[in-house]
Amino acid sequence: MAEPFSRSRPHPWHGLAAGADAPQIVNVYVEITPFDLVKYEVDKASGYLKVDRPQRTSSQPPTLYGFVPQTYCGERVSKLLPVSTRGDHDPLDICVLSERPISKSEILLSARVIGGIQLLDRNEADDKIIAVLQNDYVWGAARDIADVPAVLIERLEHYFATYKLVPSEPAALRVLGTYGHEHAFAVVNAAMEDYRASFGAAS
Repeated sequence: MAEPFSRSRPHPWHGLAAGADAPQIVNVYVEITPFDLVKYEVDKASGYLKVDRPQRTSSQPPTLYGFVPQTYCGERVSKLLPVSTRGDHDPLDICVLSERPISKSEILLSARVIGGIQLLDRNEADDKIIAVLQNDYVWGAARDIADVPAVLIERLEHYFATYKLVPSEPAALRVLGTYGHEHAFAVVNAAMEDYRASFGAAS
């Protein structure tokens, strides 16, 4: 006999897994697409996607943007960025390159981690992991940030350097540089450990 249909929806942060092959290959919950001019993010209480803010400028995300479930940027993530005072206390952000346009958010995908961008936001570590869509026919063979055109990484750096800018106010966010897959794996592992320390082991 078939199992009864469950009407409960797993929370995308707490109810989904980071992935059996993490930190190399991770599950990603997509919050924003390259077509969005509004900043969306998951409401931590309900798990539903909410409007965080309309973008003040014309800045658009160059890639899919979301987070890795059951990760948390706390003490261990902060230690990997010594100039930070703490992690940003959010799930670990991730940008995913895809050759085919994906225009829907609130979807799950599998991505291969290839590197990351070090961001400091009001002295908080706010890493942005860079990944490629698993089995993508153009980007799927990439294993490191050096395997994708530098201009794509420059666009991501520019986006994150400017997407919170307010005219006449000093920039609160600084892009400190990029890193390859090995350090990215360490950041993903640290975020998974921070999650377990804060919320307990995955069920």
